Amino acid sequence: MPKQIDHAAYRLELARKAAPLFSERGYSGLGMRQIADALGLSKSALYHYFPTKKSLFLACTETVMSEMTAGGETGPSSQAPKSKDSTLQDPATALIDFAKSLEPGFASEMSLLFDYLRGKTATEIAADPAMQLANDHLRRHVESLVGNESADSTLCLLMGTLLMRHFTGGTLDYETIRPALRKRS
Repeated sequence: MPKQIDHAAYRLELARKAAPLFSERGYSGLGMRQIADALGLSKSALYHYFPTKKSLFLACTETVMSEMTAGGETGPSSQAPKSKDSTLQDPATALIDFAKSLEPGFASEMSLLFDYLRGKTATEIAADPAMQLANDHLRRHVESLVGNESADSTLCLLMGTLLMRHFTGGTLDYETIRPALRKRS
């Protein structure tokens, strides 16, 4: 009897396994043949599930963002443990914990993001499905903690803090943003 394959589950597993490849090598640094080789597939098998590199990248983005923002848990590239359940924390602490969970993979994710967006216009970026998906996931997660009115400014504060922590070699203390986060929640 032929082996039964759950194609949706297999497709999801391929996206999970391909996501770190994009983070390690960049978007432009990978071809479908390299991805297929790394996943132990033929190129035609990979194309069966993902007709383009862009469709694979979108699936990887969806997988990573879903795992990263599901119930406030950390994403697959993050090793930062949560100190306690975010439902028991005040919103400022939950937001800081969320930012801390993003930090371990932040530099490689930003490098990947800028590589992926290189050469695109603002209009193309705004219409890009992977960007829309990532922004929507992040915004919804932050909105669940601070509400709709403060979600955008809070997300900007968190992303700016992560960027500044990267630029300062991690010396900027998260506590510097706690007063601003408390005002938003």
